[in-house]
Formats: sequence, C-alpha cells, structure tokens
Amino acid sequence: MRKFAVCGVSKRANDMFIRPMIDTFGATSKLVGLLDHDSKRFAVCKSLFPKIEQVPEFNENEFDQMVRETNPDVIIVASRDDTHVEYILKALEHDLDVVTEKPMTTTAHDSRRVMEAEQNSRGKVTVTFNYRYSPYHMKIKEMILSGKIGRVTSVDLNWYIDTYHGSSYFQRWNRMREFSGGLSIHKSSHHFDLINWWLDQKPVQVFAFGALNYYGPESEHNPLKEDGRHCKTCLVKHNCAYYTRWNSRSNSAVVKDDHIDSDEARKDGYTNYRPDQCVFDSDIEIEDTYTATIQYDKGALLSYSINFSLPYEGYRLAINGTKGRIETTEFHAPSRVPFPVPEQTIDYFPLFGSKETIHVLQQEGGHGGGDPVIQEDIFLGEDPSRPYRVLSGSEDGAYAVTTGEAVWRSVKEKQPINIEKLLHEPLFSS
Repeated sequence: MRKFAVCGVSKRANDMFIRPMIDTFGATSKLVGLLDHDSKRFAVCKSLFPKIEQVPEFNENEFDQMVRETNPDVIIVASRDDTHVEYILKALEHDLDVVTEKPMTTTAHDSRRVMEAEQNSRGKVTVTFNYRYSPYHMKIKEMILSGKIGRVTSVDLNWYIDTYHGSSYFQRWNRMREFSGGLSIHKSSHHFDLINWWLDQKPVQVFAFGALNYYGPESEHNPLKEDGRHCKTCLVKHNCAYYTRWNSRSNSAVVKDDHIDSDEARKDGYTNYRPDQCVFDSDIEIEDTYTATIQYDKGALLSYSINFSLPYEGYRLAINGTKGRIETTEFHAPSRVPFPVPEQTIDYFPLFGSKETIHVLQQEGGHGGGDPVIQEDIFLGEDPSRPYRVLSGSEDGAYAVTTGEAVWRSVKEKQPINIEKLLHEPLFSS
C-alpha cells in the first residue's frame, strides 16, 4: 500500500488523482494528507469524497509537519504552477517520490534546481504529461519507432484554442507570467514535450515571434477601457463578444469555470481566486499568439504555432521523414465547434507509394482516453508489456519548460535562444 499526500487541492487534483485513488486504486493506494493555503478547498474536496473525511489537513507552510505526521511515500503536486518547485524540492529533501502536474516548474532555472535535487535524493520525479497517453499520440509514436517514415526531418504543429478555453486563461491567475510562466510554458510545454517524445530528440535552439492580439486593453473587442471589471458584475458584459458567445442574457449569474469543482465553490468562490477577471485588463502581461521554429539535436526541425482565440479548438499535425509523411487533424470539445466534426484518423503517405488511412481504437476518459492510462502507470507502475517508455521524468519536464521559456524570451529579445545555455547558465535565472 503506497501512501500519497496532495499539495494543492485543485480541481485537477480531485479529478486526476484523488478520485481514481479512491474509486479505482484503493487496494494499493491511500490518501493520507491534504495541503493547501485555502481551507475552503478541503471542504469542497471532502464533500465530493466523503470517504476521506478523516484525512488530515495542513496549511501551505506545514509541509514538514505533514510528512512527519502522515509518513507518505509519494507527494502529488497540483497547486498553482509557480508553487510546484517549492513542494517538489521539499519532497526530494525528504527522499520522497513526486508526481507533479505540468508544467514541472515555471522557469528553466527552477527546472535545473529540480534535476539537481533529484540527483541527490532517493526520490523520483514524475511529470504527468497526459497528452502522451492519447491513443492517437501513442500510435504516432509507434509509427515513428517502426521506421515507417524513416528519419524525421521536420514537423509542422499548429494548435488552436477556442474563445471559450482561450479567454479562461486571461480571466484567472494564468495571465500573470510570475504565476504561470506565460502560456508558452503553462500550455505549450505539453506540446513541446509531445514533440520531444515522438522524436526522441532534444531541442537545441528556438526562434519565435509572439504578440497580444485578442486580449488586453488594446483589443478591438474591448467594449470599454476600464480596469478591474468582473464578468459577474460587469455593466458592459452584454457588449463583450467573449461573454455573449458563451452566456445568454438570462444565464448571467456567473461565468462557468472548468477549474472549480462544485456548485458550492462556484457560488462562494475560493479565497483570493477570481475566475471572472476581465480579459481586457491592462495588467495582462503574456502573449496570446506564438509562432516558433525549433532545431533539434538529431537534425529535425519544428514549425510550431498556437493561438488562444479561435472559432474552434484542436490541432493540425504533419511529420515528415526520409521515407514518408504522417498527417492528422483533431477537433477538441466538439460540443463547442459550430460545424460537423469528422472522426480523427492518421494519414500515412509513403515517399513513393499510395496513401494509407489509419483508424485508431478510441478509449474512454479525459484527454482523448489518455487519463485512465496514465493513472494506471502512476498508481500501479508503468505497464511492463509496453515496448517503449511513456511516463515522463524531470528531464522531460525541464526540456518542455525550457523550450517554453525560450519561446517568450526570443519574442522579448528578438533573437534565437539556446536551450542548454538557458537551462544551465545562472544568468538566465528568473
């Protein structure tokens, strides 16, 4: 029986870790402690899962006490992004294993600290990059490993975030770089990890452009230049396209937040947490649009773009190799797409031959069926029958974060950024 303590009692913690720990893996896993800065989160968590009513609660500054009193084997970190590093380092000091939500940290410097701490600890760091576990993404990995496209030469990945999902980042703490690292880290680190894993290559150099095109006070969609508005009480919300796209006039009590668990929490809110801040506030300091070119150590090149305000959500991917090409398109959240959505397939084009269309066996569960599979690896150990590695470690987390930081630094500095230099030289620390 492995004992787990959770730092950051967020919706992700409840859905991704606590629920399966109770419902599916109770025979081998036990929750022994909860740590958070907000007691309301304990109450919501325990209302959702009455079985853990007696699990001890600890304030954010009581980590050492929690470890002494509950003696966990594993620390799960699902708190705000910028706090991850603190809990990971403390866990490693106690020689405990760590399972952390992505991004592992919000800076290359902190990622380096984690890797160095892990080298001096008996604990092991796991980063929950669940995109790897999508059946489509695993099939692509298998196709590359089989040699179907030969040596990978270039990748085109265009990621689209719709106006519902994209605007949510600018309503919450994510819009502050000090908390999230910016969206090139908070969100795009998922995508960079996926590419790193598919290619089995390390990023070497990044050159990027980026901008704030849709949000902030200069947005052409801003109905009134005035800071400090909140959707719940805003007097001009019915002139805001981002609000009216997803809310009717008769359903205007509060903006739905996918990161809050219960009706009780939505009604009263969490302490110092507002999910309905105005997307046009002048304190927004991150970009909503990126394009980047990334060079890898074995010769592959990536052309990447992401946009956080589009009519639909999903991605288009092409991977080119010396023997052929893979293409696929996915539409996320089909209920929000205003047109019929085709089934996702993977098209394989041999360099000299006929196109092959591959239909992938789909699975139940979040993130395209990936969540239940990564949960098995987390709570039962990696599947020994799988011929390749999927579960991510600290180095994977570090390169994903560092690539994301390199993107926004390249935007800011208008020059290429060297990944190893950023990851290892103190002068780039934040």
